[in-house]
Amino acid sequence: MRRKISGITALILAVALVAVLPRFGFTQVGAALWSERPVTTTAPAPAASPWVELARTLKPAVVNISTKRVDKSNQSFEQFFGGRPRRAVRSLGSGFVINPNGLIVTNNHVVDGATEIKVTLADGRELPGRVLGRDPKTDIALLKVDATGLLVIPLGDSSRLQVGEPVMAIGNPFGLEQTVTTGIVSATGRVIGEGPYDDFIQTDASINPGNSGGPLINAQGQAVGINAAIFSQSGGSVGIGFAIPVNLAKPVLTQLAAAGHVVRGYLGVAIQRMTSALAKSFNLRDAHGALVASVADGGPAKEAGLRPGDVIVEYDGHTIGRSDELPRLVAETRVGRDVALTVVRDGKTLTLRARIAKLAEPEEQRTAEAGGKPSLGLAVQTVTPQLAQELDLPAKAGVLVRGVEDGSPAASAGVQPGDVIAEIDRTPVGSVDDLERALARLKPGAPVLLFVRRNDGDLYIAVAS
Repeated sequence: MRRKISGITALILAVALVAVLPRFGFTQVGAALWSERPVTTTAPAPAASPWVELARTLKPAVVNISTKRVDKSNQSFEQFFGGRPRRAVRSLGSGFVINPNGLIVTNNHVVDGATEIKVTLADGRELPGRVLGRDPKTDIALLKVDATGLLVIPLGDSSRLQVGEPVMAIGNPFGLEQTVTTGIVSATGRVIGEGPYDDFIQTDASINPGNSGGPLINAQGQAVGINAAIFSQSGGSVGIGFAIPVNLAKPVLTQLAAAGHVVRGYLGVAIQRMTSALAKSFNLRDAHGALVASVADGGPAKEAGLRPGDVIVEYDGHTIGRSDELPRLVAETRVGRDVALTVVRDGKTLTLRARIAKLAEPEEQRTAEAGGKPSLGLAVQTVTPQLAQELDLPAKAGVLVRGVEDGSPAASAGVQPGDVIAEIDRTPVGSVDDLERALARLKPGAPVLLFVRRNDGDLYIAVAS
């Protein structure tokens, strides 16, 4: 269970994402990360159950994900009484293979905060998983395991989904591996309060805790969604599940594979939903578009001439039916691109042009991973000039150690919170991504040589990996 939906007792996390079959050709989109060809089965599906052959073909591409993380619920006790050991907590989720060379899609909430990730394949192999990147805003994460020739699930086109269309979910609910359920698409475009880019597929295919990260599959054998949440008062499925559309996931996965993080476009407006009453007040014929509530100083919208009270009815050729469509369109726009905005102002229609900027994301604290092996036990953050000034750090660049897990290799070696890692194995590191790339290149069992700035001194620390 993760978050509550307003007005509902509980929001339980559940299932689905992306994958591919090696005998299919791979799309050139996203550096050939995945296939999009429909599945062709080797035998005709039984007339009474068209899902039988698809389930037999696709189940081997769905994996079980087990994570270990530190329970931080006793932090207040530790703060005031000191020294209480933190408890390691294990949790289960699902994922599916999208590339035969070991790329696996799952939910961000499945691996968030994990110090150890174990991926169990359908053939029983247990492999350590490494996070290539994750995106909390869409609840998507991309993992890598050291394996080749894996079966994959192709990605479909979620924009073509029809309400009432049959779908199938595969996952590991309550730890029951390789469970298959079927249902229909109950609705599309659902906004459930999970983030700024909500656009969920609703399905009545049974989804339960442990299904999170598994695929939602159409009748052509393509993943059209990543199951992520359920609406329930009991903790079990009541026939209301939600999946992340695969079309929303594709650009995210491409960026996670290439850079480990997502870059989004920024317009610089705060918007609100247009209601019938507001539409009358703004001389609109119907309640469509995004009402501009405020405009950020120095942002693209301000420079383009947008004002509070403007109603954006079209963005870069896309008609804005609902206000929540605009943030997704802006986020997917290439940084530096000029876009046309059709705006209604005082009953008159005008066209403005804005140059999209980069959305500044607050630097996330992350767990430094050592190339497919368990974490070194470091929570780290990229040092920026602003952060260095705020915290009066001993270095203006590098990677700040925010936390060290008790009993971890880093703790045993003497790494301390507040240390700034400037080099790893005599190679400078300027960001968390640099650090993780360096750790990924390590040979199994090789020690990690860190050059650390601490207060007014410098020192080398060898950490066992």
